[in-house]
Amino acid sequence: MPKPLTTKMLLIFITAFLQLSCISTDDGSAPEAAEAEKIENDLSPNIEIEDLWRFKWLNAPQSFEIYNGMMKVVAEEGTDFFNNPVDGKKTSTAHFFHQDFEGDFIAKALVRPDFAAMWNAVALMVYIDDDNWIKFAFENSDATGKSVVSVVTKEVSDDANGPILNYQDQLWLKLIRKDNSYAMFWSIDGDDFKMARLCTLPPNDIVKIGVEFQSPVGQSATHELKYLDVESVTVEDLRKGE
Repeated sequence: MPKPLTTKMLLIFITAFLQLSCISTDDGSAPEAAEAEKIENDLSPNIEIEDLWRFKWLNAPQSFEIYNGMMKVVAEEGTDFFNNPVDGKKTSTAHFFHQDFEGDFIAKALVRPDFAAMWNAVALMVYIDDDNWIKFAFENSDATGKSVVSVVTKEVSDDANGPILNYQDQLWLKLIRKDNSYAMFWSIDGDDFKMARLCTLPPNDIVKIGVEFQSPVGQSATHELKYLDVESVTVEDLRKGE
């Protein structure tokens, strides 16, 4: 005949059951919930038509749409901003969605470029004129693949490849102005930003700040902008971005 369960045996059984339950919860639902929260925070779509009245196009695309808090832009073939230091050719055909802004600011965007062709990119851009501008991009570089790329143009463009992010499809970009100095930062999660570059542009009270969409050598590319904000604020430390 089986022996009846004693109080001690019952306690051991209950403790073991609870331990197994905790192991199952930790390995299953908790990480899934955390990952879902991370994805939601990463996307943070905020593009709404009624909030964009201050923005306008330089080189308007033939096709773009706004839906579910995101902007989808078709960048046409041959679109780019680049004053080539090798042959002197100047190109200023990319689609630039911008607003005129006076004074210091922090601009932030979440971009998801179409990387089907080389040099396809979406960038935060500061523009004074065709000879003075900054392009801070998530780009399919010919040298490094999907990378953080910055181009500073003072009559002639430079071309600086930054961190390689071949595993990443979208990226947060932040561009800060303080007087005539500009700092560029990037982030995967929209929280932990790392500085990529610090530079200047010629003095100008009002600049154009916004997002540039390009497809220099491939066929048309369909890019996505998931977040855009330009805030009038002066940071204390440009290198820290705060």
